[in-house]
Amino acid sequence: MKRIFFILFFFTQIFAQGQKVGLVLSGGAAKGLAHVGVLKALEENDVPIDYIVGTSMGGIIAGCYAAGLSPEQIEHMMLSKEFLRWIRGEPEKGYNYYYHQSNENPHFVKLNLSLDSTLNIQFNTSLASDVSLNFALAEKMAQASAISNNNFDSLFIPLRVVAADIFTQNQVILSSGHLSDALRATQTVPLFYNPIRVDGKYLFDGGIYNNFPVDIAQQDFHPEVIIGSNVSTKIYDEYPYDNDEKLINSSLLMMLLDKSDPTKIPENGVYVQPNLTGYSSFDFSRARSMIDSGYIQTIRQMPEIKKKIHERRTCETVMAKRNHFNDKNFPMEFDALTFKGFNARQRRYITRIFHINPDKPRPLYFNEIKHDYFRLVSENYFTNAYPNILFNSDRKKFQFQLSRRPQKNFQADFGGVIATRDISNIFLGLNFFKFDRTLTHLYAGFQTGNFYKSAVLSARKDFPFQFYIEPELIFNSWNYLGGNDLLQEISPTVLKRLDRRFSLHVGVPLAQSLKGVISVEALNNVDRYDNNDIFISTDTLDQLQLRGYKLGFSISTNNLNRKQYASEGHSYSLTANYFNVNEYYTPGNTSVQNQYSVTEHQWLRVKVGAEQYFNAGWFRPGYFAEAVLSNQPFFKNYFGTIVNAPAFLPLQDSRTLILQNFRAFNYFAGGVRNVFAIRKRLDFRLEGYLFKPIEYLQKGTNQEAVSNTDIKKIFFAGTAGFVLHSPLGPVSLSLNYYDDNENQLGILFHVGFLLYNKHSIDQ
Repeated sequence: MKRIFFILFFFTQIFAQGQKVGLVLSGGAAKGLAHVGVLKALEENDVPIDYIVGTSMGGIIAGCYAAGLSPEQIEHMMLSKEFLRWIRGEPEKGYNYYYHQSNENPHFVKLNLSLDSTLNIQFNTSLASDVSLNFALAEKMAQASAISNNNFDSLFIPLRVVAADIFTQNQVILSSGHLSDALRATQTVPLFYNPIRVDGKYLFDGGIYNNFPVDIAQQDFHPEVIIGSNVSTKIYDEYPYDNDEKLINSSLLMMLLDKSDPTKIPENGVYVQPNLTGYSSFDFSRARSMIDSGYIQTIRQMPEIKKKIHERRTCETVMAKRNHFNDKNFPMEFDALTFKGFNARQRRYITRIFHINPDKPRPLYFNEIKHDYFRLVSENYFTNAYPNILFNSDRKKFQFQLSRRPQKNFQADFGGVIATRDISNIFLGLNFFKFDRTLTHLYAGFQTGNFYKSAVLSARKDFPFQFYIEPELIFNSWNYLGGNDLLQEISPTVLKRLDRRFSLHVGVPLAQSLKGVISVEALNNVDRYDNNDIFISTDTLDQLQLRGYKLGFSISTNNLNRKQYASEGHSYSLTANYFNVNEYYTPGNTSVQNQYSVTEHQWLRVKVGAEQYFNAGWFRPGYFAEAVLSNQPFFKNYFGTIVNAPAFLPLQDSRTLILQNFRAFNYFAGGVRNVFAIRKRLDFRLEGYLFKPIEYLQKGTNQEAVSNTDIKKIFFAGTAGFVLHSPLGPVSLSLNYYDDNENQLGILFHVGFLLYNKHSIDQ
C-alpha cells in the first residue's frame, strides 16, 4: 500500500505544474532553533518545500530536514538532554569514562597551545569542546550521505549549506561531500569551535559573510517563491541603551556574523522573523520557547504564505516521500577503521583502543564504535581527533574515520581563589603531551599563598592495553596560623605541616566508569606545632617527623557535574592503605617530654566515601557520607596524633581548619546536601552533617592521646549559603558552623575553587 501511494505521488509530481518553493534559514546560534517551529507550521499547513538553504544554526536545521528528519523528530532532538550535552561538549549519558579523569585542581582557565619540535608555540583559540557535537553530526547524517551518495541534490530535499573561507574572505557554497562535514563547518564560529577541513580548506561559520543566503537559493535553485526565516537580531537602528549590558556578552558573536537583510526577499516571497526578544544566542536551554516562537510567527503569517503559494502538499504525501527516502537506509555495520594524519605507530595505538586486530578483521557495529570513540576522547589529548562515518557503495559497508586536526600538545592552566580569610592562593598548571607508541603526559602544577603552597611533578604513560604508569613527586606545605573571620576573632592554630612524597601509581579501568589504582609511596612529613592553646613568642615548637612508605589501592568513580559545589551526578570511592613509618619526635619547650625519640609504626586503614544527587530540577537533594576503619596507633603526644588522624571534611573550608572534634581513627559520618536552583547559575545550598567517632580522641593529663568510647559523642557541622557559578569558578557566600571550640561559627566569602592536594596521611 505504501509503495502504491508513493507511485501515485511520483506521477502526480511529474505532471503537476505547481510552484517550486525554496526555504532559507538564517544563522543566529541558539535563536536558530526557532526555524524548527517554522518547519512544523509549514508542514502542518500543507505548504510545500522543494529546496532548502541554511547558514550556521539554520544550516544545521536545514541539513537535518534534508536528511529525512521530520520537524517533530528535529524538535525532539533539540529538546533532548543529549542535545545540550553536544553543545556543552559533554558525552551522552552512558558514555562517560572516568579512567582518564585527572586529579582536581583549582584551575578555571585552560589555554590550549601547540608546541612543535622547533619550540614554536601556536595558540589554539577554541573555547568550547566539540567532541560530542562532531560525533552526533556524523551519526545523524551518515545514512543520508550514504543514500544520496554525498550529492546534496539527491537528499530528501535538495540542500545548500553556506560556510566561510576566512583566508580568501569568501563564502563557500557546499552542495556535495559528507553532509556531517558541511553542517559542522557552517557551525564553526571562530574562537568557539575548532575549524575542520572540507575539500582541503579550513572552513568557518557561513554567517561571517552571508547570514541570510537568499541569493544562494535564487542562483542554485531558481524557485518561484522564497520563504525566508530570519532569527538574527544583530542590527539596531539606534543604540540599545536599555539592553547594552545584557547584549555585551554576545558582542563577539554579533561582530563575527554578517547582517541579515530582509530586503533580500523578493516581493513575491515571504519574510518571517520570529519574536525572539529576551533570548540570547546562547540560550540553548530555552529551546522549547524559541521553537514555539517560530511556530507562532509562521502561523500568524500563514494567510500571506498561502496567498503567495497556491500548491498544497499534504502531510501524508510528505510523509510517504520521507519514508521512501529513509527506507533506503543501510545496516550500520562497519568493516574498517581508517585514519588521516596519524602515523603508523599512532594508528596501532588507536586501533587497540577500538579492540581491532588487523590480522583478524571482523565486522564492527555502531554501538562498539560509539563506546570506543568516547573512551578515546575521554583523554583530553585526543579531542583533536575528528570523527566521520563514510560509506563504501561497493561493499555496502560503513567505515569509521578519524582525522588528526591541529595538535593540542601543550596546555597551560590558570586558577586560584580569593577569600575573606587568609587562604587565598594562585595556581599554575603546565601539561605537555607526546603521542607515539604510547601517550605520555608530563605535568607540573604549582600553588602558592600564605596558607598553602604546593608543587607537583608527574609523568603519566598510557598504554593502549588500557593501563597507565605514573610516577609522581609532590611537595605540600600548610601554615595554620589562621586569621580573623568576619564574625569573630579566631584563635590561631600554631601548626606548620610539610608533606613530601614520591609515588608510583598503576591505573586500570575496571568498568566503563570505574577506575582502579595501585600505589607505592615513599613519604617524609614534618609537623611543627605548639602544645598550648596560647602561643608565646618564646615558645619553641615540637617537631614530629614521619618517614616511611605506604602501599595502597583505590577503586573510584565520579560523574559529578562540578569539581566543587556539585548538584548532579554521583561519586563513590573505596581506598585501602598499609602504612609503615618511623616517628621521629623532637620536643619543644611546651612539651612535658624532654627526650628525642624514634618509634616504628604500622597500621591498616580502609576508607569509603559516597556523594550523590537525585534530581535535575529546581530542588536537588543529595547526600555525602564517609566511613573509616583502621588500627592506627597513637603518636608521641595528643596534638601529633590528632593532626595525623583521618579527618571528616564536609564543608568547603574544612581543609583550611584543624577540626579536632572531626578527627578519629575510626568513624562514621554523613549528611544531606540540599541544592535549590534559584537562577540558571545561582544556587542556594543548605547542608548538615553528623560525625560519630567510634573512639573519640582526647588529650590526657600529660599531653598524651587517649581514647573515649562514649556512645553519646556526636558532632554536627552545617552550612547555608549562596553559590554563583561564574567563569572564574564559584562565587560563594556562606555561614558555616562546626561543633568545635576554636572554629564554631564563621562567614566565608570566596571567588574561585577552594581545592588543595590531600596530605599523604589523609589519603
